[in-house]
Amino acid sequence: MSALLAVSAVLLALAVVVWVPRLIYPPLSQAQLTSVPKGDKRIELQQAQSQLQRDLRGQLLQFLGGIVVLAGAAAGWRQLQITHEGQVTERFTRAIDQLGSDSLDVRVGGIYALERVARNSPSDRPTVAYVLAGFVREHAAWSVGAVDGPVHPTAEVDPQTPWLSSRAPDVQIAVHVIGRRPVHPGEAPLYLSRVDLRHCRLTRARLTAANLRHSNLAWAWMPDVDLNRGRLVNADLRRTNMRGAQLAEADLREAHLQRADLRGANLRGADLRGANLDGALLSGADLAGVRSDNSTVWPTP
Repeated sequence: MSALLAVSAVLLALAVVVWVPRLIYPPLSQAQLTSVPKGDKRIELQQAQSQLQRDLRGQLLQFLGGIVVLAGAAAGWRQLQITHEGQVTERFTRAIDQLGSDSLDVRVGGIYALERVARNSPSDRPTVAYVLAGFVREHAAWSVGAVDGPVHPTAEVDPQTPWLSSRAPDVQIAVHVIGRRPVHPGEAPLYLSRVDLRHCRLTRARLTAANLRHSNLAWAWMPDVDLNRGRLVNADLRRTNMRGAQLAEADLREAHLQRADLRGANLRGADLRGANLDGALLSGADLAGVRSDNSTVWPTP
């Protein structure tokens, strides 16, 4: 079918080159030539008419040649796109396989491979974020409410709990990659509910509107984190460093914020009903428009 179209296009182009000049500059008729008394003048007129046809034919050939060049360039660009998409798909598939490996090093390689996919292919960024969030939920589950699940919040905040980078380095790398990812406008809010991120590092992480309900982030290091409109209902944020954090319109109902560092944080419009901020540091924090009720526990002056 494509060959037939190509042949048809060539024949049409030849017809245009041959016939269009003759239609626009037709040969002089016998009557027109007879009206010219001198023979040499008639020859000049015929030559001039033929020259007009040749000039137009040359212009048409140049125009058609330009179309051919543009068509070839477009076909080459499309082929490059197809090749690039194939390479991205291959890298993405290989990275997914690596995430399921029993080897820590292989899993870490898969995480960084997904980050490269997201960097090089903007259309795949939402999928990469979704996959990495699923990896964190799978490998750092905090199964609140499940049979034999953990007590939430824990009776004590253990400062001796190892940093996440020590006890689950692949999870720490995954959340770090998530936090620094280029955000895609079509990306859904991150779902990181019921995960164990105690003693994790998320400095300046981009987690806008992320769902962290019932998650454990005790002793987490999250200065300047972006959690605007975040869902942090019943999240354990005790002793968490969120100095300068963006928490505007965040849902912090029943959140455990005892001794959290919220100095300079933006809590404008946040929902703090039932939240416990006993001992929290709030100097310089923007509390305009926060919602609270009788069950909200504020720091003792």
